[in-house]
Amino acid sequence: MAATQEKAPVVVCCGGGGAAAARRVDGGPGSSSRGAIVAAPAAAAAAGKVSMVSGDDPRVAAAAGGGGGAVMEEIAAAVQPTTAKVSSKGKRVKCLKWITMPVQRWTNRLVDYVNHGAISNMESALYLYAPLGTGRIPIMTRAQRSHPLDPLSAAEIAVAIATVRAAGKSPEERDGMRFVEVVLLEPEKNVVALADAYFFPPFQPSLLPRTKGSAVIPSRLPPRRAKLTVYNRQSNETSIWIVELSEVHAATRGGHHRGKVISSEVVPEVQPAMDAMEYAECEATVKSYPPFIEAMKRRGVDDMELVMVDAWCAGYYSDADAPSRRLGKPLIFCRTDSDSPMENGYARPVEGIHVIVDMQNNVVIEFEDRKLVPLPPPDHLRNYTPGETRGGVDRSDLKPLIINQPEGPSFRINGYFVEWQKWNFRIGFTPKEGLVIYSVAYVDGSRGRRPIAHRLSFVEMVVPYGDPNEPHYRKNAFDAGEDGLGKNAHSLKRGCDCLGFIKYFDAHFTNFTGGVETIENCVCLHEEDHGILWKHQDWRTGLAEVRRSRRLTVSFICTVANYEYGFYWHFYQDGKIEAEVKLTGILSLGALMPGESRKYGTTIAPGLYAPVHQHFFVARMDMAVDCKPNEAHNQVVEVNVKVENAGTHNVHNNAFYAEEKLLKSELQAMRDCDPSSARHWIVRNTRAVNRTGQPTGYRLVPGSNCLPLALPEAKFLRRAGFLKHNLWVTQYKSDEVFPGGEFPNQNPRIHEGLATWVKKDRPLEETDIVLWYVFGLTHIPRLEDWPVMPVERIGFMLMPHGFFNCSPAVDVPPGSSDADIKEAESPKVIQNGLISKL
Repeated sequence: MAATQEKAPVVVCCGGGGAAAARRVDGGPGSSSRGAIVAAPAAAAAAGKVSMVSGDDPRVAAAAGGGGGAVMEEIAAAVQPTTAKVSSKGKRVKCLKWITMPVQRWTNRLVDYVNHGAISNMESALYLYAPLGTGRIPIMTRAQRSHPLDPLSAAEIAVAIATVRAAGKSPEERDGMRFVEVVLLEPEKNVVALADAYFFPPFQPSLLPRTKGSAVIPSRLPPRRAKLTVYNRQSNETSIWIVELSEVHAATRGGHHRGKVISSEVVPEVQPAMDAMEYAECEATVKSYPPFIEAMKRRGVDDMELVMVDAWCAGYYSDADAPSRRLGKPLIFCRTDSDSPMENGYARPVEGIHVIVDMQNNVVIEFEDRKLVPLPPPDHLRNYTPGETRGGVDRSDLKPLIINQPEGPSFRINGYFVEWQKWNFRIGFTPKEGLVIYSVAYVDGSRGRRPIAHRLSFVEMVVPYGDPNEPHYRKNAFDAGEDGLGKNAHSLKRGCDCLGFIKYFDAHFTNFTGGVETIENCVCLHEEDHGILWKHQDWRTGLAEVRRSRRLTVSFICTVANYEYGFYWHFYQDGKIEAEVKLTGILSLGALMPGESRKYGTTIAPGLYAPVHQHFFVARMDMAVDCKPNEAHNQVVEVNVKVENAGTHNVHNNAFYAEEKLLKSELQAMRDCDPSSARHWIVRNTRAVNRTGQPTGYRLVPGSNCLPLALPEAKFLRRAGFLKHNLWVTQYKSDEVFPGGEFPNQNPRIHEGLATWVKKDRPLEETDIVLWYVFGLTHIPRLEDWPVMPVERIGFMLMPHGFFNCSPAVDVPPGSSDADIKEAESPKVIQNGLISKL
């Protein structure tokens, strides 16, 4: 304890930063993002000895910048200027001599500055430490501008694309390049731990393993890398490129691209996801094809502006669908009025026309007008626009509902780092998955910041249809792998998609030709009131305690052809995490012959029916319950509720209990939901316990669910073997991310991905656990789903199970309105009848 009271030398000076650093010490504006300012003091505070060193003078430390006048004045007050010296540019700058102050005080001050945003930028030399007498540690010479898990910026995407283009071997190869996806190549977990320990919030050095002797801190983080999926239209080849972005900042300053190609590899026998530009080209190709124009005339349509062509991926049903050709099998629809851009064109499906398009060359390679099915007559209930524009009248008795937070939100945002009600995590975004949640942790009093999950996302969704007739039997969309959930995301609108005090995040993507596009307000983060959190009233006294529940919601919404999907992660004050999907949009319909009906769907209007279908979603959860990065101390147990057998242990025939079973290997961990036994699963830490001595854990609680309603030989199950079970558990492996493989489009390989990975049957008794939860709903369409479907909800819950020693929500304070009511109301008078009973 005495050591913590010693004074250690703390110096603030221009050091190697020259005049720029001196200007920042004087309170001038800084630049770039913060660095490792609090890492050293926080880590060394326990020992009470901190030595600040810089590159060229052992008695000088780095300067802090961008904090503004108040912070700089306090720092300046703690140091004393000495004589000026000449910088490398010939300018005289202030230097500051050694001073001493209590390490703990200095540490606390810097932590407060960084965590509360007072110091927002670090550049040039940064604070690093070594215990006194152990020698010098090199400092960072340039600040890290992006956390290793931050989504790629528009500049980084542009540099990655320019780097790959420049690496093309010939003009023809460069001209043929089409950029399907440019995404962050996520680093190993030890790099994330290093960043979170010393360079970025949460500034937690304890994330790194302890080492003997003095601390060794790298001078900088590894450069960020981008992974590019490139389709070459000249050769019909798909390749994967890895590009290092070590000097990508040059692109934002007018410089040339400085990326470095680390590797490139042609992936044989695959087709990457389709792009919106290809969809537009496919529509134009079909609408200009003379036999198609004639077929539409046979159905009474002369105006091609009324025709809608939705280019669906071909799937894989036979060798004709092999990935040697890039194929589209479009569905055709026809609007009634060309002057109404919001008319519901999906109300008039065109059936009987068979079309296959070569998407590589934009040519129709198969066409047949097989059956003349009349277009459904225009349905007067088909449109969903406001009031008279749809031929109806809107309600007039709906009063405004205003969400007001006069003191602002309870969350804090630093870049992509979010803090709210003891929760903290990072937000990411990818073209395929959309929203990604990283480094989820809960700050639990004296136990500090406790990790729960390293990465949460929705990695695939599949929509198989149950009508065996053409064209519906081949409607089996892999909306993440074939289209991309993130690439089809919306720009959200305040007051409609989200309410309250909202923080939006933009998303950046490449388009097919290599341009960079930005979806503004793509991710929405806001707080929501969620009813009662907890309540109890003492029936004797009439006194009650009640708390309102609040949750933090992070979400995005995407449109894939006719359907909309909203993906939500909710964080609760009692430690729960809820994953929710909201389904809405327009049904994918079929046309009927006069007098025809089908048992594989619901008749919606004359000549119009909606086939039965299912929606499946796959959530991938890289868990880390009470585990630091690179610790592998988790396991999964299955819990089933059993009724006790009749006998001496159940003399009243009422006994039941929860039975746990450890899932020891990957093949044992292919499990299904069972509501009859209240089945759930717990991810436990094998080395951390709660106050009763039981392992800490988090419980996966299923919501409503289903399994595929198809025979085992169904063609879509070749590519979607992961749908055969509701739960899969695997050992963590960085390249095992997408359950149907990285390229499900036209994939001829059976059960590629998750169903093949688990055949290794890796042990799970104590390891780095990844949960794959498959959940879905069976949609039997209703008339009430037309013309636009009211939201259907489906999801699951991650719930603390012995993770805390008591309810973490017991410390939520009463709301201001609750306190006012308590002051205004007198204690409840107990009725005479109750007194007589007592």
